[in-house]
Amino acid sequence: MAKLDHKGNAQGHMTETPDVSHVRNVDVTHELSDVNVPGILKFVGALVVMTVVVYVLMWLLFVFFNAQEVKKEGEAPAGPMAMSEQESLPPEPRLQAASGFGVKLENGEWVNLEKREPQAEYEVLKEQWDRDLNEGPKDQSGNTAGLPIEQAMQKIVEGKGLPSRSQQGGQEMTDNAIGTPTAASSGRVSERGKQ
Repeated sequence: MAKLDHKGNAQGHMTETPDVSHVRNVDVTHELSDVNVPGILKFVGALVVMTVVVYVLMWLLFVFFNAQEVKKEGEAPAGPMAMSEQESLPPEPRLQAASGFGVKLENGEWVNLEKREPQAEYEVLKEQWDRDLNEGPKDQSGNTAGLPIEQAMQKIVEGKGLPSRSQQGGQEMTDNAIGTPTAASSGRVSERGKQ
């Protein structure tokens, strides 16, 4: 109820609580069924125990499944769509030091260079080049296909020099050959070639 001043104007909103002290309920003095604390504690305890039990059972189930899978892998063949290790590698050329990276030498030997330093490829190829220079290049069956560089230089020194074309064959060619185009001819055939 709002209080009125001496002129009858309201001074603001004020609420008063009615007096209910005279109301009595003889049957109910204190409500015992509101919260059952021992029941709540038993429920939380049972929930924790069940969570631990379920966790342990799931762990045992996964251990069992893994043991079964390991046993199956040894028995069952790979599926028809399963890729081999070589097929799962990316196509050539591969990055240095990546899995599947290597060098195939001229003799057909494969040198695996995966997970090695980047200069390993150069070192392997340089060994092959030095071996070819000193021992002579070899074909895939291992037979020598050329001379070592020292022997080749010795043959040139002992002989009359490098082989060349005979003069007679060269003269014959120039007589019947078409003249070399020049800047002035613009690619046209010279008169000597038309005869």
